[in-house]
Amino acid sequence: MAGLSIWHVVIFAIVVILLFGTSKLKNLGKDVGGAVKDFKKSMKEEETTTSLNEPRTIDAQVKNTESSVKS
Repeated sequence: MAGLSIWHVVIFAIVVILLFGTSKLKNLGKDVGGAVKDFKKSMKEEETTTSLNEPRTIDAQVKNTESSVKS
């Protein structure tokens, strides 16, 4: 009684299909899929941008340290 049985899930799915219809559910699925795809794409772009900026920052710090040691 504590958990959901397969019948609960089936009845819930039938009620959702009856309320919204298959075309609205299809459009909702497309929208959610597109949002997830765009999110993953932006995360990948951010990761690429971050990895490109890191070596420049480290090189700049090393050069500053070397110049201060020579002085």
